[in-house]
Parts: sequence; structure tokens; C-alpha cells
Amino acid sequence: MIDTNILLRAYRFMSQVKAMAETYEANRSVCKYVHSTSRGHEAIQLAAAFQLQPQDFVSPYYRDESMILGLGFTPYHQMLQLLAKGDDIFTGGREYYSHPNYRGNDKPTMIHQSSATGMQVIPTTGIAQGIQYLERYNASLLKKGINGVLPVTLCSLGDASVTEGEVSEAFQFAVLKQLPVIYLVQDNNWGISVTAQEARSMNAFEFAAGFKGMNRVQVDGSDFEASYSVMKEVVDFVRRERKPYLVHAQVPLLGHHTSGVRREFYRTDEDWARHQEHDPNSKLRKKLVEKGVLENELLHIEKEAAELVAGDFAKAVASPDPDPATVEDHIFVATPITEEKGERSPAGADKVIMVDAALFAIREIMEQHPEAVLYGQDVGKRLGGVFREAATLGDMFGEHRVFNTAIQEAYVVGSTVGMSAVGLRPIVEVQFADYIYPGFNQLVTEVSKSCYLTCGKFPVSMILRVPIGAYGGGGPYHSGSVETTLLSIKGIKVAYPSNAADMKGLMKAAYYDPNPVVMLEHKGLYWSKVPGTEDAKTTEPSKDYILPFGKANIVTQASAKAIENGESCVVITYGMGVYWAKAATKNFSQQIEVVDLRTLYPLDEALVFERVKLHGKCLVVTEEQQNNSFAEALAGRISKNCFQSLDAPVEVLGALNLPAVPMNMGLEQAMLPNADKVSARLKQLLVS
Repeated sequence: MIDTNILLRAYRFMSQVKAMAETYEANRSVCKYVHSTSRGHEAIQLAAAFQLQPQDFVSPYYRDESMILGLGFTPYHQMLQLLAKGDDIFTGGREYYSHPNYRGNDKPTMIHQSSATGMQVIPTTGIAQGIQYLERYNASLLKKGINGVLPVTLCSLGDASVTEGEVSEAFQFAVLKQLPVIYLVQDNNWGISVTAQEARSMNAFEFAAGFKGMNRVQVDGSDFEASYSVMKEVVDFVRRERKPYLVHAQVPLLGHHTSGVRREFYRTDEDWARHQEHDPNSKLRKKLVEKGVLENELLHIEKEAAELVAGDFAKAVASPDPDPATVEDHIFVATPITEEKGERSPAGADKVIMVDAALFAIREIMEQHPEAVLYGQDVGKRLGGVFREAATLGDMFGEHRVFNTAIQEAYVVGSTVGMSAVGLRPIVEVQFADYIYPGFNQLVTEVSKSCYLTCGKFPVSMILRVPIGAYGGGGPYHSGSVETTLLSIKGIKVAYPSNAADMKGLMKAAYYDPNPVVMLEHKGLYWSKVPGTEDAKTTEPSKDYILPFGKANIVTQASAKAIENGESCVVITYGMGVYWAKAATKNFSQQIEVVDLRTLYPLDEALVFERVKLHGKCLVVTEEQQNNSFAEALAGRISKNCFQSLDAPVEVLGALNLPAVPMNMGLEQAMLPNADKVSARLKQLLVS
């Protein structure tokens, strides 16, 4: 039997939720931002919230206002988010209603989660992955409860979202590693206007049977007593046994899908009446009467709830909007790496190739920082990466710190959100730039937005290593360039080193940067096997060498005479382009300066503009297909900022505008820039 005081507590929250929904509906012109309410879902949400403790982690989804109340947040807290007010404690007016995040010692931690249904499942599973790691290997960093009670992770989602492929990736990892995570699936039979019968061949409970090792249970999510008992049993089990569990809760939908997609657009009166029969509020009220709670007491609870909601709403409406001057705050948190330090070329040090420079940088990081972990496809000790870029690391640090994943780019990328939230520093890989696209959803929706939409509470500290570029007949799926697509994402940093010293220095800077970093590593430069790339091999910098982002490098200088006579040109480039440009300079008499960008975001615009203004002529060289590329966008910025100093239009040389890199090496070379093509374009510029 459940204590009546628990039932009364639940009824107080249910009464508040009912009053909130009625208030929002009665003030539609004020509640102008799209929102959903939890009417119909209250019982299971409150039952779940009541089990959670401050050391736990929870990811509510967009209909979970009851859960948020049950965790200890007030209607006022939620209304500030509803109205996108500046005092919104979650996101400062930047995020939808019922999209909370929280980091504190008094309530469960909530990372940022997106509105893209099901997308939160991977980052939240990443939390459980991180908890398991800390529990086993670095317990001092693990947040525990009173008497050492271990944390659990709860991820809430709707049944319609279970059809998402990324949900399957998360389930697969959870059962493979037996993670302490609970998936609470709230099934109201709708996916906006699509019924379960139209869209799903099975519900989440049936689907979970296909994941060996997933414990599962079904419950009437409109019955608070049943929901409370099930959620207590499940949370206690996961807290004790450290194994995954799926709870499938059948619930009615007693509101609109959202304020913008109203029930009358797609639901029949019969359907509406059928759902009302299972109103959790009415069911709990009836149960309380049966237990002897007086009508006057229930009416008093309802009156108190209505008064609280009315007062909080009035206060929230009167609350100030965000200051527009803050709109650019929290894109990143400040990095401690602001200047170049350490020895770049220590006396007596051996030369190293780029792939080894990265390997040595990560080795030194992992030696010094037990919170650093490395994972991805084939990076474990059996192979050490398809380019041997992780060779020896698995043997050196163990399979718990360097390990393989399945072919799950979305999980590899998105899990870093959760891993970072618990205090780990993940370094992850996708095998080729062409394979990054399945991970883009997580990179865009979860990783890049987390810092901004949490007002800096949850920056994602991660490095994503991406072998990139074409050479030697790699073909259409192993040769692509993706920097323009990456640079369209705001909230991430992108490095593109062209030599071993830069690789090591930038890798160290990326690790200490508390923001997400993508390291683009050209496969053709890894071993300096491509003719003309011998200079990619450099003296290995010292252990303490670090190179800040946003600092370009002048690789080759023109003579003062050529500059003075107006007979010089600057090439702005990066990656393999550095070597095409350097080779091309041999065809000119000290007339060409080559600038290596080294990082594409942040970009050293100050140096670029300074050098262009000095020379008056500029060629931007890229390996990417040229049209609509980063290089063309950069050329536009150069033209605008250096217009009065230009003696000729800024030129761009990139690859041919083909859908893919052809397999045949002759066709590949025909597509790509090279030193001869760079020379020809420079000759045209110098005579213009």
C-alpha cells in the first residue's frame, strides 16, 4: 500500500498541472510560443520523479512538465520558459517549454535535450556509459547519494520516437554494456496526427524484446498507484543491479499535441471521449475519496493549486524579456589555451609523421588525465585504427579506456554529450569524413547547441577525429571533404593541421578546450607518402607544446622587393593545399606567400586580412568542390574587408564540382587541384 501522503502530494501536482493547462489555453495570445502540456501523462511522470535522488540524471522530453514539477521545480520556473523570459533558469529564454537543464546538488542533473524526438536517448545513454566508467575505474569523480547510494539515469520519450534509428543505437549500446539506464516510454497512441496503428508494427515493450539483456515492464500510466509501484521497483532494481530497463506506460492524451497542432485538427469526438475515461487526475481523486480523504480537503488542494498557478502566471507574464545584448552569450565557454607554449622543435628530437604526432599527443594526454577515454570503430588494441592512428593505445591504457564501438556514428558522436556531463573527456573517431553524416544529427542537434541553450552549464568537452581527403584512388566513400558542411554548424570548433607539429599542438589545445572540437586529419599527409608532402613530417614538439586555435601560420614568404613592386600574391589555404601551394612557389621568383590557416573555426581573420592588404592579390586554395564552399565564403569576406587594397578580384581554386571523388586515379587527379593548377592560376593573377 502506498502512503496516503504520497498520493496527496501527487494530487497537488496534478491539480497544478490541470490549472496550468487551463491557464495556458485561456491565455493563448500571451502563451504565444509553441508548447505541449502533460495532461494525461501526469501519473507516470510524477511516479518517476518521486523515485529520483539528487545524484541521479534525468532527461525529460517535451511533454514532461509534471515530471519537472515532481523534481522540485515550481510552475513559475516552467512558465518563465513557456514565455521565453530572461529569468528562465533553464535557458534564459532560448528554448521551448519543458526543455529544462539543471546542474545542482539538490535535484537530479538534467543535461540539455532537444525537441528532435528520440534524439535525447543517445546523449542520455552516454551519461549512463560515463557513470558505469566512473563507478568501475574512477569512483572519486562519481556523484553519489547519502550512504553512497549510486546514481541512475532516466530517459523519457514518447512511443512514436522509438521508431527512430538513433533510439535503436542507444538501446544496442545499453544492453551490450549493461548500463544503469531506465527508458521511460510514454505511449499515448499518437505521433502528432499519426496513430500507432499507422506507423508502428509493435509498441516499445514489444520492440525492446529484440534487445537481449533489456529488462522491461508495462504499466497503466494513468494509474498513479500502479505507476508508483512499478517505477519504485524499476529504479530500485537499476540502482542495485546496474542493468538497463524499459518501462512502457500506456497513457491518454488529454490535451493538444501542441498549442499549434490542436486536437480538433485530427482527433474525433469518440477518440477524445475514450481518452478522457482514463484521466489520471480523476482516477487519483476517486482513489483518495475511497481512502477516506474528505471532499473539503480535495477542494482545498484544488483551490490552492489554482491560486498558486494564477499567481505564478501573473508574475511570469510581468517578468522581463531577455536583454537582446545577451543573444551572443554562451556560444562557447572560454578556453584556457590562448597562447603558444612549449618547445615546437626541441634540440635533438626525432622527426615524426603526422599520424604519430597525433598518437603521441593522445598518449601524453591519457597518461596525464585519467578522465580521457578514446573510442570509435576499430580503434581498440586489436587494430588501433584503420590508419593505425591509435596503435598501441589499447595495450597501453586498457580496453576500458580505448575501445571499439559498433558501426554507430550517431552514438559515437552523441554519447560524448553524456560522457562530458559526468566529467569525462571523450576523444572519439569516425573512420572517414564520408562516414560522418550519420553522426551529423547528434553533432548539430545535441553537441553544438548544448552550451548555448544551457547558458553555459553544459558545454560538451569532446574531440571528434575525422580522417579526411583524397589521394591514391580512395574512391567515392573514402575521399570526401566535409569542412564546409561542418563549418555551417555553429557551436563547434574545427581544426585542420597540415604537419606533425601543428597536429600535436592543436590536439593538445583541443583536449583542454572545454568546447566540442572536430579535428580534420588529411589521410594523404599522415605518412608523408604523397610526393611533395615530406614537410608534413616535423621534429616532434615537447610534451608541453600547445598551439592555440585561431592562429594561422605564414609558411612561405615573398621577397620585400616583389611586394614593393606589386609583383606578389598571397595564397590562403590549409591541409593538402599547403603543399600544392608550396610546390607552386618554386615556379616564381619569391613572389608567393603561403598562409596555412591551421584552424578553420576560429579563423585567424586578422592575419589573413593583413597579408592580403600587403600583397593586393589573393588566391584561396581548397581541396573541396569549389562552388558554395568555405573557400568561396572566405574569399567573399576577404573581398569585403580588403576591397580598397585589392589589385585584382580574390580568386578561388578548388576541386571540380562533382558529386563524388572518382575511384580511378587519373579521374581523381583530374578532379583535384594540384601544384600545376595552382601555378597556372597564380600566373593569371600576377599579370592581371
